[in-house]
Amino acid sequence: MDWLLACKALILGVVEGLTEFLPVSSTGHLIVAGSLLNFTDQHAKTFDVVIQLGAILAVCWEFRRRIGDVVTGLPSRPEARRFVLNVIIATIPAIVLGLLFEKSIKAALFSPVPVAFALVVGGVVILWAEARQRGQGAQGQAARVHHVDDMTAMDALKVGLAQCFALIPGTSRSGSTIIGGMLFGLDRRVATEFSFFLAIPIMFGATAYEIYKDWHTLSVDALGVFCFGFRGGVCQRVFVRALAASLYCRARFHGVRVVSHRLWIADSAGRL
Repeated sequence: MDWLLACKALILGVVEGLTEFLPVSSTGHLIVAGSLLNFTDQHAKTFDVVIQLGAILAVCWEFRRRIGDVVTGLPSRPEARRFVLNVIIATIPAIVLGLLFEKSIKAALFSPVPVAFALVVGGVVILWAEARQRGQGAQGQAARVHHVDDMTAMDALKVGLAQCFALIPGTSRSGSTIIGGMLFGLDRRVATEFSFFLAIPIMFGATAYEIYKDWHTLSVDALGVFCFGFRGGVCQRVFVRALAASLYCRARFHGVRVVSHRLWIADSAGRL
């Protein structure tokens, strides 16, 4: 095994763990960080997708009680069945568009320049969404949905359509779904909770598809590199626990900091 490549994969695993559930685009950061590290393995694009499995496993562990409640409640609780149905509905648009445009996206957008542009645009959108939310609060316009079990199928579909923007590398999946949910009437906490759970089928599906598609070309060394990337999960689990206590409970974006961070990343990408 190429140990230098394995160390780069470990660093990228940590980057993934720190950025997956913030509205700053983990894939965009992986592309930029991979360019800075000269991570040019032939399976680098597959790695950028598969490595996200570690973060999703961390989420499944941290929210295991909530997931268990939903699963055990399926036979007897209508709200549990409605929640699962909403997750399925919200997942469909990204799956359809992802399969249709996968090759075009990887060919045209998996490079630092498009990522830099998407990071800047995404940061500006977050600022706008925060300003809009504050304006509505000042005018006494409260959110329409205050509990995730009260979401309708149409609410889920709208969030799922918003998630499609995250097919563009550099556009945050969590940012797209949380902002989309807020714009469509969900309060911050509901939008954040639904975004967390919506990540699970999307990331599991994307990882399984990438492994299936490239399985015949993956060597033992390549799989070893992937495993090193997963070891960033130590960081991921700690960070998800901290995020669950802050984002999940308070559900705030701190837009200016996010935009400043994104502009710095975009500047770094533009210098590559």
